[in-house]
Amino acid sequence: MSHCKCLRLPLHIVTPALLSAVLLLAGCKKEEQAGPAQSPPTEVSFIEIKTESVTLKKELPGRTAPYMVAVIRPQASGIITKRLFTEGTDVQMGDVLYEIDPSNYEAAQNSAEAALNVAKANHSTSIAALGAVRATLSAAKAAQSRAIANAEPLRLRTARFQELLSSKAVSQQDYDDSAAALKQAEAGIDSAEAGVISAEADIQRAEAAVKAAAAAIETAEAALAQAVINLAYTKITAPISGRIGRSAVTSGALVTAHQPLPLATIQQLNPIYVDVPQSTAELLQLRRRLADGRLSQNGSYGGQASLLLEDNSEYQLKGMIQFREVSVNPTTGSSILRLVFANPKNELLPGMFVRAVIDEGTNNDAILVPQQCVSRNTRGDAMAMVITANNTVETKMLRIDRAIGNKWLVSDGLKAGDRVIVEGSQRIRPGSIVNPVPEGQAPAAATAAEAEALAPADADSTPAAPDAATTPDNPTTTK
Repeated sequence: MSHCKCLRLPLHIVTPALLSAVLLLAGCKKEEQAGPAQSPPTEVSFIEIKTESVTLKKELPGRTAPYMVAVIRPQASGIITKRLFTEGTDVQMGDVLYEIDPSNYEAAQNSAEAALNVAKANHSTSIAALGAVRATLSAAKAAQSRAIANAEPLRLRTARFQELLSSKAVSQQDYDDSAAALKQAEAGIDSAEAGVISAEADIQRAEAAVKAAAAAIETAEAALAQAVINLAYTKITAPISGRIGRSAVTSGALVTAHQPLPLATIQQLNPIYVDVPQSTAELLQLRRRLADGRLSQNGSYGGQASLLLEDNSEYQLKGMIQFREVSVNPTTGSSILRLVFANPKNELLPGMFVRAVIDEGTNNDAILVPQQCVSRNTRGDAMAMVITANNTVETKMLRIDRAIGNKWLVSDGLKAGDRVIVEGSQRIRPGSIVNPVPEGQAPAAATAAEAEALAPADADSTPAAPDAATTPDNPTTTK
């Protein structure tokens, strides 16, 4: 006959354990009866669309070009005797760059001066001859006057003798002598008149000689001036101020006037041009925006422009838009826009690739959306998720104008007051009900978790009872 000693637990230990088991079973039954719990709406952050005033800028690629360019070519032939500049330095207008051997040109100038002196001497001689001829004319006219004066008494005497001859008052001999003297006087008048005519002809020839001598002087002076110019061409000077490049010739080289090979090139770099092409489509679009009031602009392309260099740094000085080319390149469909920038430190060099940033105008009702809010469908169309008034999600198709910083400028598809989802769009789809939270505000779940983490522990909580089976005060004995 065997006896068992049963396990007996103290009442203060059994009662709490039993109560916990009963409560746990009751809770499981309630959960089974209630079924699975419904998940709350997905929390998403959003921004509310507001219109703002934005200055629209257009970035156009282009290249720099010198403000002025002078290609140096000789205007006289000869041997280069000196080069008077340092390559790559700045030169001023009028500085002597090269010297050509002037010997031949000096000789030509001396010859021209001698020819001028000869012409002047001939001119003096012709003037003196003209004076002599004029004196001869005066003498001939005086002789003519005397002949006329001498012939008049003889004419009267002969007429009187002719009247008296019929009455035999004078002899025939007297009449004949008077008539002969009259004819001789008339012949003297004719001779004096011929002398006057000859003297007048001599005067005309003398005056022509004087004019020819004067023309010879002018010709000689022109030849002398040309000789002086040619001699001056032996010193090749800078026509503009600027920076001169490398020299194509050295001392001792033979050059010819107006040769195709330039000796050097001078470029004025301050100020400097920037030529940028702009498509006609962009120009027409800008004009439409200005016409329908979407953009406002004070003047047409009359404002300032900035410049971005090849290393993406911004050029410190602002430039001005000078003009637009009147013709369009048929190959590229673009026209050239020329800008002018000050270049006091010569930072900009001709031929550099730059990007010009031009102010197109101001959009006073612009809608800007962060780029993370916009996605693309399979066709590449831009779209954004918008929260409606009843907190449901819908998709709106957008028309994107351009990127401004890290935002998109939306021209169509959104309006002021729309709530666009910024974060959480991966967990929702159109038609879903969401819990909208403004961007920058902590979600409700995160706020509750942070509050629970910061809450103090309950002072009335009782530590868990040790397992009765392992209590040393209650050994289990079997017999």
